[in-house]
Amino acid sequence: MTQDPGTRALRPASMEEFKQFVPELNAPDIHVDMLPFQPLIDSSDVNPRLWKKLAEIVYENYDRYDGFVILHGTDTMAFSASALSFMLVDLNKPVVFTGSQLPVGVRRSDAKENLLTAIEVATAQDEDGDAIVPEVTIFFEDKLFRGNRTTKKSAERFAAFNSYNYQPLAEAGVHIRYFPSRVHYNDNHIPLRLCTSIDENVAILKIFPGISEQVVRAILNIPGLRAVVLETYGSGNAPSDKWLYEALKEAIDRGIIIVNKTQCFVGAVEMGRYETSLNLLSAGVISGYDITTEALVTKLMCLLGENGHNTDVVKALLQRPLCGEMTID
Repeated sequence: MTQDPGTRALRPASMEEFKQFVPELNAPDIHVDMLPFQPLIDSSDVNPRLWKKLAEIVYENYDRYDGFVILHGTDTMAFSASALSFMLVDLNKPVVFTGSQLPVGVRRSDAKENLLTAIEVATAQDEDGDAIVPEVTIFFEDKLFRGNRTTKKSAERFAAFNSYNYQPLAEAGVHIRYFPSRVHYNDNHIPLRLCTSIDENVAILKIFPGISEQVVRAILNIPGLRAVVLETYGSGNAPSDKWLYEALKEAIDRGIIIVNKTQCFVGAVEMGRYETSLNLLSAGVISGYDITTEALVTKLMCLLGENGHNTDVVKALLQRPLCGEMTID
C-alpha cells in the first residue's frame, strides 16, 4: 500500500511505485523478479484457492530461483504459511513470507527492512551451495520463524508474530544469525511434490464456561463436516458433562475426526493428565500436542483433500509431524 498524494488515503501501490520505495531491489548482486496479483488481495480475503495459486507459482518456477519471498497481509499470514508448508512436500528451497504493520508508503514503515531481510534469507546458502533454511518461514521485525509454528500476536507492535512452542530459526541484527539445528531439512535427492487438493469441511469448536449442548451439537451436525478442531482448556481439558462426551462420541462414530488443541499459546495437550480430559480420550478425540490452530486447520484440510475418506490414514498422519509443525515427546 502507499498513500495517495491528494486524498492521503491508503491505496494499492503499483510495482513501479513499490520499486521507487525499495531501490535496493535493483542492486546488481541479486536478481529479483516480481509477480503482482491483479487485483491485489487483502489478507482477510485469503482462502484455500489462493493457497493453491501461491503453491503452484512456487512449484512451476522452482528450478529457476534460489528462493521465494511472498508479500502477504499479516492477518492470515500464519494460515497461508502453514498451508504452503503442507502443500509443498519435500521442499528444499526457502519460501519466506513477510509483510509489514505499516504500509510501504508511510514514513515509519517496517516494510522495507522486512522485505530486504526476507530476500537475504531466501538467497542464503552454505559453502556447498545448499539453502540454509529450506522451508516455509515467516520473517518479521528481527526473527525468522517456521511458518507452521507461528501465530500473529499483536496488531500494534512491529514484532507482530511469535512462535510460542518453537525457537526462531534465525535472528537478524547487524548480522543474520542462523540456527541450523532448529531447521527442518528434507532429502535433497527427493523432488518437490505439489499437493493442492483441499477439503474445506473443517470447523473450530472453542470450549468456554457455559457452552450449551445445543451449540456443540449444531457444530458437530454441520452437513458435510469432516473434522473439528476442539479448542480446550489448559493441557487439553473440557467439562465433564455426560452430554459433551456423548455428542463427541456420536460425531466420531459417524467418521468425523476431532482433534484436541489447547487454547493456550504455550504448552501442549496431554490427554489423560487430568480427569477432565479422560472423557475426551474415551470418546476417541485425538491429541494435537503443541500444534497451532493455524497449522492444525490447514493440515486437516490438506490431509482430508489428499486422502479422501480414508479416515484411518488421516488420523495416523495427524499423530506425527510432517514438516516440523509439532513436537511429540
